[in-house]
Amino acid sequence: FPRTDPAVIMLVSSGNRVVLGRKAEWVEGMYSTLAGFVEPGESLEEAVAREVFEEVGIRVDNVRYHSSQPWPFPSSLMLGFYADALSEDINPNMDELEDARWFTRAELADGGAGIARRPRSDSIARRLIAEWIEQG
Repeated sequence: FPRTDPAVIMLVSSGNRVVLGRKAEWVEGMYSTLAGFVEPGESLEEAVAREVFEEVGIRVDNVRYHSSQPWPFPSSLMLGFYADALSEDINPNMDELEDARWFTRAELADGGAGIARRPRSDSIARRLIAEWIEQG
């Protein structure tokens, strides 16, 4: 059977805001959901909590599954989640991200975080954000 590596991708919220991160190599001004690979022996929920803490220093709870998407780079299955932040203090890991910040529904609905420049409107990151905006 072909190998498939699970990866988690998550939208972390606190009230009317979500935290998004940005990598230096991305298009200027573009931010996206946080993501990372699942480590051997950890649950998907544990991977969400670990990756969020590693990337932005925020503890989360109420981790809930949203959907999945095949991701061919490198033979991964992206598993999408929502999670609730336990604090709003961001401490970005500068080895992984260039920046991270909170965005409101209004900012994202108006094209903030480079949403309009995201290449695939059917990506799981885009779906997580779009559905969160609609829930408001």
